[in-house]
Amino acid sequence: MDELDIETVDEVELSDPVLVEGLPGVGHVGKLAAEHLLEELDSTLVRQVYSEHFPPQVDIDEAGIAELTCAEFHAIEVGNASETQADDGDGDIGGRDLLVLTGDHQAQDNIGHYRLSSAFLDIADEFGVSELFALGGVPTGELIEEYDVLGAAANEDLKDDLEGVGVEFREDEPAGGIVGVSGLLLGLGRRREFDAACLMGETSGYLVDPKSARAVLETLEELLGFELDYETLEERADEMEEVISKIQEMEQQQSMDVPTDEDLRYIG
Repeated sequence: MDELDIETVDEVELSDPVLVEGLPGVGHVGKLAAEHLLEELDSTLVRQVYSEHFPPQVDIDEAGIAELTCAEFHAIEVGNASETQADDGDGDIGGRDLLVLTGDHQAQDNIGHYRLSSAFLDIADEFGVSELFALGGVPTGELIEEYDVLGAAANEDLKDDLEGVGVEFREDEPAGGIVGVSGLLLGLGRRREFDAACLMGETSGYLVDPKSARAVLETLEELLGFELDYETLEERADEMEEVISKIQEMEQQQSMDVPTDEDLRYIG
């Protein structure tokens, strides 16, 4: 296999499309958000990107069928989806067409990150994308109740648009910058004159975080003018709440079982 192998799966015509990237990262926020977009809106798989920079493995689907690890681009014709929803009585989602980039893995090495990100931008350019949003999480190191969305943008105009929908820009956050594909889409995208931004939901960083993914998606909805149902994300959030409660119970029990200085005076 070549270093990069881009397979054309289907061709679609998109109207003023926006690239939305959601690959695995902190709290799986970006990946959860991208997956939810694909679950809720009709999409077409258009490109698969294979590379020796991905982990040497196959992914197994529910039927036990193996597929070589890759990244995928899905096209969502939002205008067509809006007509379908209107016919079904579900309202109009409006908004611009989307090109959604997702997958189960990122590159394993620095060169791979650069080469894959450049290839992703080539594909975006092929579909006529001029604006892109990378989705991810920013770790707080603690469990939180209110989920703010932090931003980084490639230009001042886009920053103003993001601040207008409540995205926060904090000095020196995220600490250490943005790594991986999300960071490089901004950096390389800016050099190639894409309007590029990263939307990062606050998350503890310890667990998969559906609530943070929802906060990011709600911001994207307001920016791009579409609507989503969140029932499945809410169910996943409830499941995670149960996990968190069990972890907290275990931590409390462990703290109660730790002997005090008074206890230790009576040992042996």
